[in-house]
Amino acid sequence: MFKKAIFVLILFLSTVLAFAAKNDNSIQIKGSDTMVNLAQAWAEKYMEENPGDFVAVTGGGSGTGLSSLISGSCDIAMSSRNIKDKEIVLAQQKGITPFEIKVALDGLAVVTSPANPVSKLTLDQLAGIFTGKISNWKEVGGKDEKIVVLSREVNSGTHVYFKEHVLRNNNANGKEEFVPSALMLSSSQAIADEVAANSAAIGYYGMGYISSKQKAIAVAKDDKSEYVNPSLENVLSDKYPISRPLFLYTHNQPQGLIKKFVDYVLSKEGQEIVIKTDFVPIKK
Repeated sequence: MFKKAIFVLILFLSTVLAFAAKNDNSIQIKGSDTMVNLAQAWAEKYMEENPGDFVAVTGGGSGTGLSSLISGSCDIAMSSRNIKDKEIVLAQQKGITPFEIKVALDGLAVVTSPANPVSKLTLDQLAGIFTGKISNWKEVGGKDEKIVVLSREVNSGTHVYFKEHVLRNNNANGKEEFVPSALMLSSSQAIADEVAANSAAIGYYGMGYISSKQKAIAVAKDDKSEYVNPSLENVLSDKYPISRPLFLYTHNQPQGLIKKFVDYVLSKEGQEIVIKTDFVPIKK
């Protein structure tokens, strides 16, 4: 009986030690849905090359990732927007010092169904559509059909970026909001699926989600400017008017295992993965 008790104790301690060892070699990454596929690709290749390390990636939106970093429930937050001042204050109150790392660039694609005849729009027209001032496709050269507006939900960095840079035209004092009838969807994939199934729908997401089931709209700054498609070359050259940086946030400057992973992301191989997943590298 005594020997059995000792064996159970040893087994228990071994399990605890193994779990602790695993945790010492694991990284939790949470946040931007735009970046999920990219981060998963980084994680998979990194773990192939570092079989003793474990990297878990989950989405939920930029706000969710930053909240998780602030609460200490993740090691790295993915964000498709800059951290807000109020988030920095909250982090500092909890003893967290957010450290920003730019890891890629992204063109935000505006998409419709391939069956929709409209193929180009100005930023003003997009603002009109997404605020509800333009409600029928015939107003922008399409069919006599009510426009179905799709958006990411408010916790998404993509939602925030689109509102600030398109609806409000970079006006810090702007008050424009999405039309109340807009369908707020939980992920970029949900928008892609809805656009593919609904010829009257229009939505937006990171250009890495574009497939043959959606049509990317060419966008112009105004009606006197060139209409530009979202592409790696056009984002890198700053010709495409709806583009943005993508970030990782850590507590303080990365150290240890987290630094090892971030260094991989910024390496030549890590930046090649950026290209393969249809984003734009910050390093050539």
